This record gives sequence, structure tokens and C-alpha cells, in this order.
Amino acid sequence: MSDEQLLGSSITEIVKKRISVRTYLEQPLTPEIQDKLRGFFSTSRGPFGGNVRFELIESDLAHKESSVKLGTYGVIKGASTYVVAVVEKADRNLEDFGYFFEKVVLYATSLGLGTCWLGGTFKKSEFAKAIEQKDHEILPCISPIGYPSNRKSLIDSAMRFTAGSKNRKGWGELFFNSDFGHHLSKSAAGKYETPLEMLRLAPSASNKQPWRIVKDTNKSHFFLQHTKGYAKFMAHDLQRVDMGIAMCHFELTAKEQGISGKWQISDIRSISTPPDTEYLVSWVEGI
Repeated sequence: MSDEQLLGSSITEIVKKRISVRTYLEQPLTPEIQDKLRGFFSTSRGPFGGNVRFELIESDLAHKESSVKLGTYGVIKGASTYVVAVVEKADRNLEDFGYFFEKVVLYATSLGLGTCWLGGTFKKSEFAKAIEQKDHEILPCISPIGYPSNRKSLIDSAMRFTAGSKNRKGWGELFFNSDFGHHLSKSAAGKYETPLEMLRLAPSASNKQPWRIVKDTNKSHFFLQHTKGYAKFMAHDLQRVDMGIAMCHFELTAKEQGISGKWQISDIRSISTPPDTEYLVSWVEGI
């Protein structure tokens, strides 16, 4: 089954509809919705080959007789269920994690559910117990999942304001033509305008938007522009997770637009990179 069939509706509409939901109705997911989500989890392999293991964890019902006490430090209100995932320790595992976790987020959005990426404001040790995390696995992020409440908590409103999710970087800061010295206009992007715009709308840790794309003939080179000092305060480099999210948005939209291609490591030695900028991978059309 294709991604388009799984998601059930236009990826561009789903991306535009997705927001971070921090306040939920206090009602569990229906068994039918749970089955759909678990079915979607079963396809969980990222573009670099990493295996991501997902589970739906109920915050109260599944652990009434357990010592596990799930918590999000007051950031999330009303959620009874969480999507929890671990990825095996490997090269590019965080990118694989971000890529597939965002697929799950978009699928949940298509089902009318709310989600919210959490990378730091949750009790990692308790969620690790709940998913029975193994020594060869890491747990970078989780998300509540449920039915959004129309009533927003004070902390929800405050975080939405400070994150500035509507204040995203423009094309001139994110997308480039042939090298970092030339900005990519929407007209020059051609059929890639929509995939790049859906990438621009992707969520990222603290809304840093670390992705930079250089369009070069039939290739789109993906670079990570590190925010100085950001990773040192985190257990994992969440900006690498952000790159996986960006890859997910770009690939799903490109395929929906009828653009065929694959992820590939390319020779980018001719492209001079700015400080703190690291090459990740390229989308190569037509292979």
C-alpha cells in the first residue's frame, strides 16, 4: 500500500492542518483507531534503514497496578494515550526516527487526532519503562495522541506564542540554487515549489528550522545548519530528528506531485558550505 493510500487524503492538506495540540479531551482512543495506528506502525523503517519500534501507551489504564508514572511536567493536559517510539543505535538513526515518527504524526492528523512532538518535557525514564526500552535502543521523543480540546490551557497558549510556529523562515533563508551563494526563487523551483513549501511548514525543535536545501539540476541536497550550543542541552541532537521530519514532508509531497526519486549520498565537494552546516543526503530524481 502506498503512502498516499495510507494517509487517505492529500498530503498538502494534512501538512497545513497539522498543529501542535497540548490540550485534549479526556477520552480514550476508540479500538478501531488504535488498530489503525498499530497497523501503520508495522511499516516502520526509515530511509537510512534504521528500525523504529512504536507502541501506544495509555497513561493510566495500562498502568493502574504499575509503578510507572508517566508525566510531561504539566505541558500536556487531558491526554490518556501517548505514541512512544525507540530506535536502534546506529548511524543516522535520529534522522530515521524523525522521518517515520512524522509519518505517524501526519497519519494521526488524517484521522482527526491531535499530536505534539515532545523532546525534552517528559519523564524519559518512565516512558522507557513503559515501552521496555532495550540497551541497544534510544528514546528521543514521544507524542500525546488523542482528540483535541477546544479549550486551550494557559501553558498551551504561552508555548504556542513563544514557539512562534507561524513565524517560519522564508524561502530566502532556507532554499538555494546550485550553491549557498544563490537563493532559490519559487519560479526557479518549478515542480519542486510545493514539496519545498510543505518542507518549510514542517515542525522542528524550538522552531529552529535547521534544514537548508540546495537545488542542483535533478538533485536536492539536504544540509543541517546546526544552532550553536543547542545540542549540548539535550540528551539527543533533536536537530537531526528535525532533518528526518523535513525529509518526510519533502518525499511524501514529491511523490504526491508525481515526482519519482530516491534518497542517495551524493558528491557535494563542489558546494562550499557555510559554518556549522553539515551535508546529510540528496533526493535524486528519476532513479
